Amino acid sequence: MAFVDYYKILGIDKSASQDEIKKAYRKLARKYHPDLNPNDETAKQRFQEINEANEVLNDTEKRQKYDQYGENWKHGEEYERTQQQSGYGGNPFASAGGQQHQYSGNFDESQFSDFFEQMFGSRRGGGRQNNFKGQDYNAELTLSLQQAYTTHQKTFTVNGKNIRITIHAGVQDGQKIKLKGHGGDGVNGGPKGDLYLTFNIEKDTKYTREGDNLHTTLDIDLYTAILGGETVLETLGGKVKIKIKPETQNGAKIRLKGKGFPVYRKEGQFGDLYVNINIQMPKALSDEEKKLFMQLAELKK
Repeated sequence: MAFVDYYKILGIDKSASQDEIKKAYRKLARKYHPDLNPNDETAKQRFQEINEANEVLNDTEKRQKYDQYGENWKHGEEYERTQQQSGYGGNPFASAGGQQHQYSGNFDESQFSDFFEQMFGSRRGGGRQNNFKGQDYNAELTLSLQQAYTTHQKTFTVNGKNIRITIHAGVQDGQKIKLKGHGGDGVNGGPKGDLYLTFNIEKDTKYTREGDNLHTTLDIDLYTAILGGETVLETLGGKVKIKIKPETQNGAKIRLKGKGFPVYRKEGQFGDLYVNINIQMPKALSDEEKKLFMQLAELKK
């Protein structure tokens, strides 16, 4: 009978604590559970290995026996004596040549179960079944900058199921939220998994977002830049009037406080809007306009 290394099966060290054993078991059992891997014989076999390893190592008394008679089989005199009295005799972990076999990762299912039964009695009959949380899902949702600016509801489909959620204004690009219970079904009555939703915010042709602040460019004509005036800017929140000071320079920046992006989940709070001024030079000047500019040029001299 080949020696079965339960520590290797769970991927843990022999000095692992009970908490580490439990954590390793739950992680592997969930990964290889037959309900999550239908028609996968390899996963089914691995699940049997993992369950058996856990039943031994997660029980202090059984683990002690396993450590004593499994790995240190040469010192199992009492076990050998018991086996001899029952008519078996010898070391169950040694071959005819006296060599100990090491577990290689592949096993004969009947041998594995015999090993477990021989060491600890009946395998699992009538034992408790572990329940597991369902599989977590990941999904992405793309929004325009205008959509991210406004609180609204949206319906999307994940694994054939329609999910309707409220998207709060101010959501960030790359932001991830957790939708509890919208993942896969649990196993053996376990809770459903969760859905992790990542938002992708599309780039906008007019506005650049930096946190809760927005940046945009406003074109004005030369005459307004020189003489000053008033113009209208279309923002994500509606139209606003902007006053242009006389002799405004090209590249000047105007800050509109509270006209930026909404702060996520903070009703009524907004960042700022920064407006970069771009002065457009006049084209196709008439002869009279040219004369006036020449007069201005003479005055500047």
